[in-house]
Amino acid sequence: MSAELLAVLLGLFSAVTLASANLAVKIGADILVGRAILSCSAALLIAPAALFVPLPDGKVIGALALAMPAHFFYQMCLVQAMSRGALSLVFPVMRGLAPLLTAATAWAFLGQRLNVIEWLALGGATAAIIAFALPPRGSRLRDHPDGAALIWAGLTAVGVSLYNATDARGVRLAADPLTFIVWLFLVDWICVTSAALLLRRGQLLAAIRPQWRSAVTAGALSIFSFGSSLYAMSLIDAAKVSALRETSVVFAAAMGALLLKEGFGARRMAAAGALATALVALQFAG
Repeated sequence: MSAELLAVLLGLFSAVTLASANLAVKIGADILVGRAILSCSAALLIAPAALFVPLPDGKVIGALALAMPAHFFYQMCLVQAMSRGALSLVFPVMRGLAPLLTAATAWAFLGQRLNVIEWLALGGATAAIIAFALPPRGSRLRDHPDGAALIWAGLTAVGVSLYNATDARGVRLAADPLTFIVWLFLVDWICVTSAALLLRRGQLLAAIRPQWRSAVTAGALSIFSFGSSLYAMSLIDAAKVSALRETSVVFAAAMGALLLKEGFGARRMAAAGALATALVALQFAG
């Protein structure tokens, strides 16, 4: 098998496992507790790797101190979005809007010029997001039944953009990028688990029992997703891997429609396909 083909397969595997991790959390009765278990299990699973990477120095510790609140903001917005809306709605919006925001910000504030394909891709991605956001037929926009979920999904996209920036900074500052990556997993559980302990006082054990298996599975899937994308980036350009990973919006829409029996399946799957196509074009056109 060629390196290019292996990288493509790893990128698609990363997309599937990313969507599957969110599916595993979504099926739980308490999204906050599910996220806390996911983060704790991911930390435990990756802990042995800390023995094989250099200890974090002052620069890495500072980068982790910036990354933790960004990840916490993302996690809490994600909890709110997934608690209020269907997976096939909020996941494509929050994952698709993040690179859209990044590209628009680079154009508006950093003076980055966009070529014709990039403009078309931005337009296509925007149209797809609007298709997700449209209320059901016969409903007015102000009476949108998923209005709150969409607002939180948008804020989650902001969180994705924030942690992408802090993580990229941390990887660049670290003498060994794996040090930052491993230690990020090792500290990422602290804030969201503290929130769960605070907000679910007296109810935590009851919330853990019915969903710990699916949440632990989600933790393992999150490591597989991140690890496979990281390895793929060592074989081909990072932008191409990121583009392949954006196909997770299609897998999440399909899982929501087929496995969770969420409504508007055909419309959302079509919009997810258009969104993924536009995001891939945006990555490859740059």
